[in-house]
Amino acid sequence: MIKLPDFNTEEFIDRACEFISEKVESSNSDGVVIGLSGGIDSAVVASLAVRALGPDKVKAYILPSLTTADQDIFDADLLKSELGIESTIVNITDIHETILKACYNSDLPREYQRNAESNLKPRIRMSILYYYAAIHNYLVIGTGNRTELLLGYFTKYGDGGADLEPIADLFKEDVKNLARTLNIPDSIIKKAPTAGLWPGQTDEDELGMTYPILDRLLYLYFDEEYEVDYVCQLLELPSNEVERIIKMVYAADHKRNMPEILSKYEPVDYDNETYSVYVDDY
Repeated sequence: MIKLPDFNTEEFIDRACEFISEKVESSNSDGVVIGLSGGIDSAVVASLAVRALGPDKVKAYILPSLTTADQDIFDADLLKSELGIESTIVNITDIHETILKACYNSDLPREYQRNAESNLKPRIRMSILYYYAAIHNYLVIGTGNRTELLLGYFTKYGDGGADLEPIADLFKEDVKNLARTLNIPDSIIKKAPTAGLWPGQTDEDELGMTYPILDRLLYLYFDEEYEVDYVCQLLELPSNEVERIIKMVYAADHKRNMPEILSKYEPVDYDNETYSVYVDDY
């Protein structure tokens, strides 16, 4: 398998700590809150935040639901103890069920029901994180990595909502390498990634491809700008699978950007350059 570009984890740790410190200071905040899922991404970000700010300025929240695995709760608590940070457990099951009950209507379509109900969980979690962040005058620190952000494999205004994103330019493999440098427990590094949205759910099963292949596909096509046929050849993948992943990236563009704002002025084209002007001027 082809290699991703070399990644200096020690150098990145220094820059990430500086990034986190600068964002907290420039916003006149007192620290950061983080949702600890028991997964590798939140473990890495929590470790970076502690290095940058100290354990007293990092507050962790463990926010399980009925579909959260016991191992994930155990790993989140283990990491909290190893980092020496304050944590609070808030079970979101009752909140989730209350909202679903309030919104229930027998006439609602069923085609996307599971996704709608599942995505409600990360949106509840983000609301809770922002509640605590506001109380403590803290920022919400995000845990998304580049692989998932490109694919749109996150919930808009859920786990995709944050005030800063220190690992959002790292492929999943980069995050694993960083985790080893940070001495994250092996039980977290080696565990199959899951969003815990329903029982038995794993990221790779849902995406239909392993993270090592996804990382390389995204790198070859978007960074190296190789043609689809060449990417297929290098990774020994059928073209329909490569094209499926590329389409996921483009379809998720709206999730990675702020909502587009419509100008109140009519655009006018001058020599192939568009400007917004008062309609009454013409």
